[in-house]
Amino acid sequence: MKNNHLEVLDNDPQAYASALEEGWLPIREVARLTGVNAVTLRAWERRYGLIVPHRTPKGHRLYSTAHVDRVLAILTWLNRGVSVSQVKQLIDEKEAPPPHPENDWDQLRQSLQDAITALAERRLDDTLNRAMSLYPPRTLCEQLLLPLLASLEQRWQGQFGAQLERVFFHSWLRSKFGARLYHNNRQVNGAPLLLINQSDLPLEPHVWLTAWLLSSTDCPVEVFDWPLPAGELALACEYLKPRAVLLYSSKSLNVAQLPRLLQNIECPKLILGPTVRIHSADLSVSASEIAGLTLAEDPLTAQTALQHLGLI
Repeated sequence: MKNNHLEVLDNDPQAYASALEEGWLPIREVARLTGVNAVTLRAWERRYGLIVPHRTPKGHRLYSTAHVDRVLAILTWLNRGVSVSQVKQLIDEKEAPPPHPENDWDQLRQSLQDAITALAERRLDDTLNRAMSLYPPRTLCEQLLLPLLASLEQRWQGQFGAQLERVFFHSWLRSKFGARLYHNNRQVNGAPLLLINQSDLPLEPHVWLTAWLLSSTDCPVEVFDWPLPAGELALACEYLKPRAVLLYSSKSLNVAQLPRLLQNIECPKLILGPTVRIHSADLSVSASEIAGLTLAEDPLTAQTALQHLGLI
């Protein structure tokens, strides 16, 4: 398609439809194909020139399959730990991956930790917002948020003021991702994923991180941040008719109670969190005996498992 063809698209919806039929993609379709949301795609274009789509006079973006391939190449570099500011040079010059790529993840984690230590909510929020505008959710989860949570848990072992920092950060994180979840749920339709915190610990950060990550795939997610007894879990499923039930626990579970808890739950079921490692052998047996039961240790493997099941 020539540029003069693009110029008429704004004033000719039929021509725009024709352009899409010829293989050009709107930004929402590129986001669906790559998992990189439109906000991030625009930020990569505006701040780093990583993606340069065709533009109509009114500013509508159109992408080719080559653009999609480039987005996937960018993701490959980001998942190797390379910072977004360095990716363009690496792709354009087709360089081999450096043995120890420089990145800004350590700096970002330190900035977030410093804000948590100072109980500086606005600084914490601004820092994460900037990162969210540049990186897709899965990359951000893998490279920044999960390592940050692990680092904080080590830092908080036996330290004076640890509980203050923990409550501050976990409360903020629940509010942050809860707001995102609410907004995303208002934008999408269909049967939700039902995510339940079975660990008896309030403000579990991995619950909300999992919810946000799954919600970013344009799937509604309902979070119950408190355990449900067997009968009431079945009742919740009767009302919500979820596409899957996810039970999160960071502590030991009574594995013998699982069949009773999950009875009459006909949709797919997934147990996730550290409890999967704690009860590795017993849960593996349960997964073979309870129909539709899958195991995942963290938000990333939970997302992968649900994708393989065709649920997101």
